[in-house]
Amino acid sequence: MAQSIEHRGAEACQTLPEIQAWAAGNHASTEAYVELDTQGASRQAVSFSGLHESSLALAAWMELRGIGPGSVLALVAAPSIAYATAYAAAARLGAVTSGINPRLGERERREILEMLEPELLLADDPGTYPAAIDLREALSASMALTEPTLPMPIDGEAPVTIVWTSGTTGKPKGAVFTHRALRAVARGVDVLSQPGDRRLSPVPFAHVAYMTRVWDEAEHGITTVISPQPWRASTTIAVMEREGVTVGQGVPTQWELILADPKLESADLSALRLAGTGAARMAPDRVAALRNRLGVPVIVRYTSTETSLGTGTRPGDADDIVATTVGQPVPGVQLSLLDDEAKPVAVGEVGRVVLSSDATMLAYLAGRDPSSPHGLRMDEERTREVRRDDGSIITGDFGMLDAAGNLSLVGRANELYQRGGYNVYPAEVEVVISALDGVKQVAVVGAADPILGEVGVAVLALEAGKEIALEDLREAVKAVLADYKAPDALLILDELPLTPMMKIDRTSLQAPCEEAARVRSR
Repeated sequence: MAQSIEHRGAEACQTLPEIQAWAAGNHASTEAYVELDTQGASRQAVSFSGLHESSLALAAWMELRGIGPGSVLALVAAPSIAYATAYAAAARLGAVTSGINPRLGERERREILEMLEPELLLADDPGTYPAAIDLREALSASMALTEPTLPMPIDGEAPVTIVWTSGTTGKPKGAVFTHRALRAVARGVDVLSQPGDRRLSPVPFAHVAYMTRVWDEAEHGITTVISPQPWRASTTIAVMEREGVTVGQGVPTQWELILADPKLESADLSALRLAGTGAARMAPDRVAALRNRLGVPVIVRYTSTETSLGTGTRPGDADDIVATTVGQPVPGVQLSLLDDEAKPVAVGEVGRVVLSSDATMLAYLAGRDPSSPHGLRMDEERTREVRRDDGSIITGDFGMLDAAGNLSLVGRANELYQRGGYNVYPAEVEVVISALDGVKQVAVVGAADPILGEVGVAVLALEAGKEIALEDLREAVKAVLADYKAPDALLILDELPLTPMMKIDRTSLQAPCEEAARVRSR
């Protein structure tokens, strides 16, 4: 397959198997993936040509088990070369791959598997799931097999992956992406991708930040350096130094832990050209600290599972832009902010964030449909809630644009609360509080109140030896925002709980915040 298309340009490729075969011919000896253990004692790597060959062998093994167009592969596994190989193998057979984060709760995993009804389930821990097969044993068993009968050509408009939302409430939603959408992602990653990059990947492979970016990695010959799990700052620093990482990625919590680790002081990170972050805010002084210590630009990226691409800041943007905004649309993305009547809002006014590009999901998954060419049944009702007639996606976020066109997020739809009839968006309150001396982590959560309907509870983790009083906190917020946005209650914790994606777990904070609000109202 590689021999038949390697003479063509990457722009001629229309499916994931085509671009990965092209990469096998054009980036043959470049490492596609590097996998290390937490002690750094072992190192595994596979080149783009090696990935091509091993995925063909695994595809032959899958084909013997009836996998082909219309089939679904479920992967319940940590990031690994084996995971990447299985994804590539299924795509070569015209099947759809859905990753499932092993750190999800048992109920969430069960609900996802019930919707997927996968023909094949590969897992790191197969004993946990009925009919599951050990992922690495499958890879080993495939080594002696010859190439499969490839179902070519595969339609570029066909689904290739299903990515599950990382929200902490409600039934999981699976966003279905086509080959064409993955191709569009590669056109919009912008400064995060340069040919020959060695990019650190700290996210679960089941996340949209991996599942929809494999085309980009293949086309640009990018080496994915898999961050050892469980994630540790000291290990990450050592990996970045040893592997010559050029693009470091992490959420603010991870970068803070890296900045605090003494190993950073002596580490040689001269290969680094960019540090990317997202999912939460960093205060301007922390952006400056990260930029100064690493000696490279810090950029923010924002998107949703359903859109895959969104907005981002640019190298050279001021620290306060990186800290308080998520920048401007990346190439190929159109952004609009709409009110409740779907009309555009003015600059400086809050509206619902709407994103449009060729990288957006096709639909949400409802279940399986054997009569469908791709074996999937789409959830038209849930899809209509977020996907407009023009294909744009109504995200769960509220935001506002400044005069320069930078987007500031002020909160999610499910985080908005109403205090005395006034809307309060937690994110804008958190920006003010995060800039206060001694504040390490902050979340503002709405809780029930018998008089005002809802009030805000500020949940803080403070630096050692620091203290803050509720009234001082309220005065600081009122000096910047409307008085009704000042939190009415304060809860101090040693550390704020985090989700598997290292975002603040607001769901687990709800009960203690409700109690804090009740104590206040007595």
